[in-house]
Amino acid sequence: MQSLKKYRRITVKIGSALLVDRATGLKRDWLASLADDIALLAQGGAEILVVSSGAIALGRTILGLGKRALKLEESQAAAAVGQIALAGAWSDALGKGSLKSGQILLTLGDTEERRRYLNARATISTLLKMKAVPVINENDTVATSEIRYGDNDRLAARVATMMGADLLVLLSDIDGLYTAPPARDPNAKFIPVVDRITPDIEAMAGAAASELSRGGMRTKLDAGKIATAAGTAMIITSGTRLSPLMAIERGERATFFRPSANPVKGYKTWIAGQLEPAGRLTVDAGAIGALLSGKSLLPAGVKLVSGNFSRGDTVAILSPEGREIARGLVAYDAADAVRIAGLKTAEIETVLGYEARSAMIHRDDLVVSHSGDQVRASDQVLAGGNVSGG
Repeated sequence: MQSLKKYRRITVKIGSALLVDRATGLKRDWLASLADDIALLAQGGAEILVVSSGAIALGRTILGLGKRALKLEESQAAAAVGQIALAGAWSDALGKGSLKSGQILLTLGDTEERRRYLNARATISTLLKMKAVPVINENDTVATSEIRYGDNDRLAARVATMMGADLLVLLSDIDGLYTAPPARDPNAKFIPVVDRITPDIEAMAGAAASELSRGGMRTKLDAGKIATAAGTAMIITSGTRLSPLMAIERGERATFFRPSANPVKGYKTWIAGQLEPAGRLTVDAGAIGALLSGKSLLPAGVKLVSGNFSRGDTVAILSPEGREIARGLVAYDAADAVRIAGLKTAEIETVLGYEARSAMIHRDDLVVSHSGDQVRASDQVLAGGNVSGG
């Protein structure tokens, strides 16, 4: 059994289907029970952050838009109506437990761009110091499909790692991870503890469950990779029951994801948690070996460049098989990266016409992912001088 009482800072994510009924709107009794749970944890000294879906779902109920697919502008209008109602509901529910709350609306750029990331972190930190519960949601009134998180599971993981939370709790319509989607496979087995999210674990994920929910188990595992890499534990459990956080305390079913034993810290947490890399660099086996030994990525080890990125953007580093090995801040624009890929350091100045950085990505700006740890030992042989420390 996992007790929440040992954690100092907890991020709790609530899905739309848990909070909003298609016909009647906000589930006030359920919200009141969750607010009571939060108050109990706060009384025990924990700081709680809430990532709450539901603005669009609540707004479409208030506006009488039914179940039909909404146009972008209709979704944004529904979010505008729903955000007011949602914030008010959270304020009322938490207020009954003598807790203050503050609404934070984020767009993708608020966590992906370094300056805005730091600003968002400072604002949320100040709310916590003032003993207020931050209630965070994506700003659906302005986000479009091209510039959105796409789901609040990954947003919650990004917030949890940004704020240094010890634990991320994803309240879902399923009580944990199974070997296969249990709705489709009656023989699926429940998994109580996940030590590491491996490709085999990822293969167990299914699709989204309802039109109210954008996420499925796949996005929850994506969230888990972000969280655990930064040293944040994660729990997936059912939120359909009343007092869902205290249900964890009572030992009811939940899947616990252990945090990494060697978590990413500080500045590199921001790099590792980037949701959408601006580009991709496919590298050879020698480069992989160098990266796993803590060295920089030099152009000589880069075999393929894709994406339209600028210097300083986050890019993913892929193995020849397409597995993500690492992420880092690239030192070149995409056009120059294409020109120097595969070249030795001494050849770069001749091609570009100016003296440039020796590393495509410096080791100080690079984070090896969990999948990098799983690369076969046979892939870790250095390829004579192609890639070296910088």
